[in-house]
Amino acid sequence: MGAKAKKAMKKKLSKATSLISNQTESADFLPLEGGPGRKLPAQKPLESTATVLYIARIPHGFFEKEMEGFFGQFGKVKRLRIARNKKTGKSKHFGYIEFDSPEVAKIVADSMHNYLLYEHILKVHLIAPEHVHPKLWKGFNYRHIPLNWSELERKRHNKERTLGEHRKLVERILKRNQARQKRIRAARIDYECPEIVGSVQPTPKKIKFDED
Repeated sequence: MGAKAKKAMKKKLSKATSLISNQTESADFLPLEGGPGRKLPAQKPLESTATVLYIARIPHGFFEKEMEGFFGQFGKVKRLRIARNKKTGKSKHFGYIEFDSPEVAKIVADSMHNYLLYEHILKVHLIAPEHVHPKLWKGFNYRHIPLNWSELERKRHNKERTLGEHRKLVERILKRNQARQKRIRAARIDYECPEIVGSVQPTPKKIKFDED
């Protein structure tokens, strides 16, 4: 083999090795039967379709109206609910919020998670659509109206009582008064408790009817 033939063979070998190296670098895998490498088609990441957020550690005073105004700056709030005690109506400091678009929900989850609000660190997480309870939004439009306990107690105290109820009330008052006098005597205090007005009721007068 002459010098020219050797040079030509070296050129062919160098070209072949360069092609193989380029194919192996860009290819994801090489077929078993040989041949050029193949590159897998690029896969787009799955887009989140979650629009419901779980919010925990909600501070006191940050209720439905305040939450709707605060989170409304990110986008339109579709539904909102704060978990409350059924008996007292007090907040349980966690709730759920739903936005119209999943993009807004993701932005809220990323920006508001571990956000310091009124000395409370919020915990915000996306809820997948398949994990949303079917009864989650049942009665979400209901707004708790706090009871005026002083007004209720005043009405209960001032209500009209029957004769039997009044007698029981007087008996309880007299019983408490006797216990108070007993404690005063046990402490050797010279004090005479005044008589409770209305505790002794006069006996009803007998009415005599003229006989015909």
